[in-house]
Amino acid sequence: MAKGPDLVGLTVLALLSVKPSHPYEMHRFVLDTHKDYVTGLPRSLYHAVDRLARDELIVPVETSREGRRPERTVYELSDEGRAELATRLRRLLSEPGPDTRGFLAAISLVGCLPVPEAERALLTRAAALESAVFACDAHMRGLEESGLPRMLVLELECERALRSAELTWVRSVLDRLGSGELAWTDQLRADLSGGPDGKDADV
Repeated sequence: MAKGPDLVGLTVLALLSVKPSHPYEMHRFVLDTHKDYVTGLPRSLYHAVDRLARDELIVPVETSREGRRPERTVYELSDEGRAELATRLRRLLSEPGPDTRGFLAAISLVGCLPVPEAERALLTRAAALESAVFACDAHMRGLEESGLPRMLVLELECERALRSAELTWVRSVLDRLGSGELAWTDQLRADLSGGPDGKDADV
């Protein structure tokens, strides 16, 4: 079985691109913002942190203890981690895959990319979706011309409808990016720092 994208690791990289944090703080943020594509919490997040630290994509910068609580290690993103984050996000945005969770995760974290990079990745995805819709149309025509009953083409109709709907949405996002209606960087950083006022969350 092919291994899917590391969505937990991607999320850790994205959060640390905004500010240094300890794993518990990241865990609370994932829960509070309902990032449901992150599964297996809290163990999966702590394992992702260990894995990313081992690969030197994140580095420890501080360890503290409050009262009788366990020690908490604060991590920050390394230069290699920042480059890896951008690579993973661009790949998930631009390359359609059968598991929609990857695309949803990338959209959730797209503000970690500069707008021009996000636009290029979404343009690539739009082109792939256009090709998929065209292929579905051609396949359905061929089946209908062969005299098959319409009910046997329903699966293709469903696939085409899903691809077409996603294409429409991606194009709308591109339009909003081009017009400047979507400008996420400042708001994203405020949200990831704890709220609209940019104050740290109580974790």
